[in-house]
Amino acid sequence: MKAAAKKATKTRITPYDTAEHLRTPDEMAAYLDAWLDEAPEDAAGIAIALGNIARAKGMTQVAKDAGLSRESLYRALSADGNPSFATVLKVARALGVKLHAAAA
Repeated sequence: MKAAAKKATKTRITPYDTAEHLRTPDEMAAYLDAWLDEAPEDAAGIAIALGNIARAKGMTQVAKDAGLSRESLYRALSADGNPSFATVLKVARALGVKLHAAAA
């Protein structure tokens, strides 16, 4: 008997893009809330989370709603960005999310 030739299957790996999975305002708010709860001192991570939400909503529209240029918004919310608190507040408002405070 001949051994059946096995067809090799190739696994295709694609980078995970969080923005592709943030579809509703509730998902976006829950994602940001998780960052604020789990890593409140990680300013860069929170900025990246805001950037992921902005990409999910459409960076051009978010920049316009926040009164920023698209380029400056990308820069501020990148891994190397360091947005001012005023920028964070403008972006949060443009995204339709609220930052919450709770007793520590």
